[in-house]
Amino acid sequence: MSLYLITVLTNICLFSFIALSAYLILIVGEVSFGQQAFFGIGAYSLAIFFVYFDFSIISSIFFGMLICFCLALFLSLLTIKLSGLYFAMATLAFAEVFRLSMNLVRFPIEKEGRATGLNGPEGFENIRWIFENNIDPLGFFYITLITLTILVISLFILERSFIMKNARIVGKDIILAQSLGIRPRPYRVFFIGTAGAISGLGGALFALANTYIEPAMFGMMLGVHSLAYTIIGGLGLPIGPLLGVFIDIGLLESIRFLSEYRMIIFGGLVAIILIFYPEGIISPRIASRIKRLFFNKGL
Repeated sequence: MSLYLITVLTNICLFSFIALSAYLILIVGEVSFGQQAFFGIGAYSLAIFFVYFDFSIISSIFFGMLICFCLALFLSLLTIKLSGLYFAMATLAFAEVFRLSMNLVRFPIEKEGRATGLNGPEGFENIRWIFENNIDPLGFFYITLITLTILVISLFILERSFIMKNARIVGKDIILAQSLGIRPRPYRVFFIGTAGAISGLGGALFALANTYIEPAMFGMMLGVHSLAYTIIGGLGLPIGPLLGVFIDIGLLESIRFLSEYRMIIFGGLVAIILIFYPEGIISPRIASRIKRLFFNKGL
């Protein structure tokens, strides 16, 4: 494979993490415009633990995910009485507070003769794990792909559990859920927290892939795209958001030669998809057929 194709495929894998995080929150009936914050927190946490404190890469990723999980739990508890547009605006405000705060934090250091560390809007440079371990772009793509595959398999296992079934009921109709004896709040808090950890994992891998991060990378449009991936792909199964990412990034890159017209073409295609598949390509109805076809056979 060419370096360009490897880079595109790696980006598809990386942004699949934030798409899956938005997917989990949509499952419980909420819309988050703030998953880019946890993507960024995961990236900065990885960089801080690895560069400043010389943690191993596994430990740095783990603690980054843990921080994202705890912050997402805290955010869910703060917004426990909010829903709909109010919850969406609260998540956006949280994301913007994070992004603007990182513009103000400066603590540059020199390590092994290279400038690195927190440096406000100028970013965090020289996160050199892939160079130090002689990992080429293809090797890192495989690392990202394997990690994403493990996550998707875990979500498919969760899909067959009572937790996901109850969460989908909560997302569809809270009153119905309560009438069935399901308490909506624990599911909402758990899924928001888990979504934060997943987004943080993607952000940590993103920092390793780019070797450089800056606050501008985690702006509002990243959050909007994370929702678009799920809306295009559908909420029926975890592969829906992945399909949305593939259509978005894959299509835009494949028609790059059309220059400014490619966004018009992409927008038209998305409109056509949503006209024929208003619930996304992998809608709950299509997902039910897939489950009957595969899961009922014991696969």
